[in-house]
Amino acid sequence: MNAQKGFTLIELMIVVAIIGILAAIAIPSYQNYIARSQASEAFALMSGAKVKIQDNLQAGSCAAAGANADAIAANNTISGKYGNLVISGDAATGAGDTTASGCIMTYTFKAASAGVSPKVATTIIAASMLNNGSIVRSGTATTTDDAYLPKSFVAP
Repeated sequence: MNAQKGFTLIELMIVVAIIGILAAIAIPSYQNYIARSQASEAFALMSGAKVKIQDNLQAGSCAAAGANADAIAANNTISGKYGNLVISGDAATGAGDTTASGCIMTYTFKAASAGVSPKVATTIIAASMLNNGSIVRSGTATTTDDAYLPKSFVAP
């Protein structure tokens, strides 16, 4: 009796087809995951910027002030691995925790050539800070696709 050794050509073709199908499903999902993880950096920087904004609001301004324009820009810009966050806006006077403070945080992603996912490269996430420190979407300035943003930020 002659026992079969190894795999037949059809068995190998089936395995290759299965791997191809799995890769066709996994690669787009992985690219979406990368874009969402890179977008999360914006919200981490925004959370850190809340302290800086609160300090500035004590002086009646959203952004740090001063005489030197370069120093002002440096104090109001936070650089991340995938983009930069800029603090701007005019402090609003309003009572209530859910009133807008007037402070705007704008995160702009770097280009895809800088290692940023092409799905979010050069897009913008704009957020306002409320008096209670909450971060909410700021108008229509956000150009990043909602699929890559946290659900709490997308919801009205």
